[in-house]
Amino acid sequence: MAYVPATTLNILRFSKLSRLMSMYPSHFAEPNLNKITDRKSASHIPVKAATNDLSDSIFYGELKNKLIKYITKKGNRNLAKELLNETFETIKRTQIERLNLNKGDKTSVIINSEQLLINAIENSRPLLQLSAIKRGGVKYQVPVPVTEKKSYFLAMKWLLDAAREKDRKVHLPEKLAWEILDAACGQGRVVKKKDDLHRQCESNRAYAHYRWS
Repeated sequence: MAYVPATTLNILRFSKLSRLMSMYPSHFAEPNLNKITDRKSASHIPVKAATNDLSDSIFYGELKNKLIKYITKKGNRNLAKELLNETFETIKRTQIERLNLNKGDKTSVIINSEQLLINAIENSRPLLQLSAIKRGGVKYQVPVPVTEKKSYFLAMKWLLDAAREKDRKVHLPEKLAWEILDAACGQGRVVKKKDDLHRQCESNRAYAHYRWS
């Protein structure tokens, strides 16, 4: 009988355990929210059950759903939904007022609150960040690229942090609405924070080679 190292046995045991812990076999497909699919080609493929936070409604938005999760505290998801709905209402009221006061090109004023949220997050997403890497007993701040998932997380986290740092006497939906409107226009503290981070990464680009050394 051939000798099998202990590490290999542990890996095999862990893989079997992970398969047992999973509710679905590996050949099951992820749930698809898109209604426009080829049913004939997908009819024989088993699909996992959708989670509670997924929906095929036209009002569903992945970024909006993630932002609700980040707003949620102590598991009170309904309160987070109400706060975000109030934020969208405040944004829409503000944009309608601007539209009525604007005597020029009224097509430049965006009224859709969800589109403004997407624009704000896209303007606030960092592409690089500084990572402390130790070489020769010295720590260098090395610029490294940010993954897409983390860049979206940082953008929404910065928007919420900037809103919560403002005056506590003002309700969160109003503070968050103004932060989103500023970021959607390429202004505000969140966009400045992103620009400052990119500027620091640019000044430390001489240490970029430490990523691979």
